[in-house]
Amino acid sequence: MRERLGVLAFVWLVLCGSSLARFIVEKNSLKVTSPDSIKGVHECAIGNFGVPQYGGTMVGSVFYPKSNHKACESFHDVDVPLKNKPGGIPIFLLTDRGECYFTLKAWNAQNGGAAAILVADDRDEPLITMDTPEDHDIKEEYMQNITIPSALISKDLGDKIKSELSKGEMVSLKLDWREALPHPDDRVEYELWTNSNDECGAKCESQLSFVKDFKGVAQILEQDGYTQFTPRYITWYCPDAFKLSKQCKSQCINHGRYCAPDPEQDFSRGYDGKDVVVQNLRQACFFKVANESGKPWKWWDYVTDFSIRCPMKEKKYTKECADQVIQSLGMDVKKIDKCIGDTEADVDNQILKAEQEAQIGKGSRGDVTILPTLVVNNRQYRGKLEKEAVLKAICSGFEETTEPAICLARDMQTDECLENNGGCWHDKISNLTACRDTFRGRVCQCPIVQGVKFFGDGYTHCEASGALRCSVSSGGCWRGTQNGRTYSACIDDQTKGCKCPSGFRGDGVKSCEDINECKERLACQCPGCICKNTWGSYECSCNSNLLYIQEHDTCISKDATTKYSWGFVWVIILGLAVAGVAGYGIYKYRIRRYMDSEIRAIMAQYMPLDSQGEVADQAGEERALPGHV
Repeated sequence: MRERLGVLAFVWLVLCGSSLARFIVEKNSLKVTSPDSIKGVHECAIGNFGVPQYGGTMVGSVFYPKSNHKACESFHDVDVPLKNKPGGIPIFLLTDRGECYFTLKAWNAQNGGAAAILVADDRDEPLITMDTPEDHDIKEEYMQNITIPSALISKDLGDKIKSELSKGEMVSLKLDWREALPHPDDRVEYELWTNSNDECGAKCESQLSFVKDFKGVAQILEQDGYTQFTPRYITWYCPDAFKLSKQCKSQCINHGRYCAPDPEQDFSRGYDGKDVVVQNLRQACFFKVANESGKPWKWWDYVTDFSIRCPMKEKKYTKECADQVIQSLGMDVKKIDKCIGDTEADVDNQILKAEQEAQIGKGSRGDVTILPTLVVNNRQYRGKLEKEAVLKAICSGFEETTEPAICLARDMQTDECLENNGGCWHDKISNLTACRDTFRGRVCQCPIVQGVKFFGDGYTHCEASGALRCSVSSGGCWRGTQNGRTYSACIDDQTKGCKCPSGFRGDGVKSCEDINECKERLACQCPGCICKNTWGSYECSCNSNLLYIQEHDTCISKDATTKYSWGFVWVIILGLAVAGVAGYGIYKYRIRRYMDSEIRAIMAQYMPLDSQGEVADQAGEERALPGHV
């Protein structure tokens, strides 16, 4: 009995220490659409159970029962129109706060057929988060089976809705979770604050079940670069006044710096809180080593395998069992042991110290005080820790049009582009559309096709641009095909103009009509010419045995053309013959003159001509004259 009181005392210290924490209530939007007297947008607090429709909306009609106002009793035997009939609008049950757990109210509403539950506060105060019961003696399985969304609304709004309903007015509203989580870019960063303890009841069981179910999805998203995941672990420190107590020594490591509650809340049996802290540290170090090796997603394998192979109930929650799992996954045990360090030393452990600092809320995220807690894009997730629900929350954290294909699956969301192209621009000829399906709904965004970007408002028009724009949907210009011929009004250059091609007239965008060159006497005007109009062109021919000459737009006799052609050929042949004979004569003449000059030069060397002798005599006389002086 004294040990039991000691456990309660320690838990009280932990709760007192965390009561000063900054807890942030996560909210979504509630829009009253009718009646006009209470129209408007209000805030409501998301319950920490059920399945909030992150990234989506839900429209319904409010119903407030005549009895069982606090929904603490089943609605099975009460005549209330909660169950939605085919074609009917979903029913949101409005209940009052008090008398029973929030989860029981939601469970009764769900079983009664309600699509969602709204709990009206019973006092004027800031909104709070509706949580699951903290009493560990409550082992109600229904808490894990609540699937409808829940919201706490203010007392003022609740009173106004009740007043309108009492007058016979229909109150319609829309629950909107599209902005419940931030979605700044094309990657989602999320954390799971968890625990290696498997003896803490329903919460531990649901947490381990979630890790096993979500492992495949988490690893794919991480490996493809869509997400960045970080596991986190809550620890507490033991107050200085109690560091030497039996409770702190059994539940803390590193001299009271890092503590966890006893798994069974009984010091006389099973494992101690410090065993949980060490195993939490081992999981954190496993992630650190795996992340450094470029494979952070292996954490999911380790945690899953450890929970199966090393459970507390089978007394296998040990280092030896953990090392076997680590080795089976190909990780280095020595590196992980080095990361863990000496858990008995009176020093800080850098890994756990960082975890304690991370527990403190920053910006829009409050302190982490509840296990398990999922944080998506630095905002705490509210609702059931279940595969589909968490995946919806993660998908809502992506910027529009950047989410992975798994977020656009039919069971995750409705493709709004399938009906009337979502009201966006659509080109019927090429079947191009500006509608882009996203997890939070559709966006009208002009497409990029084969490297060609379209510009416009996305709703009424999209126009291609660039040199290749004519290759895609004719650049938004007219295009037609007949009898195997295709014409386009797109100008294939850097301009954006549309001009009907030769043989057509029109605006070039909506239409280009064929020009009848024959009817408008634009072609085949020669006597005897016959004009036949074709689509985009024309054909000319001649009557009888006449031949059409296109270059001269004339008709001539085929026989005359033949005679004329052969006579011309003979003239050419005779001309060539004459030219050949003349050329040969000139060639012979030039050869003869050349031979004569060569012969004369040779003879002049051996038999000088008379004229050459005279020249020589004159030269001799001139040389003799100086000798007589």
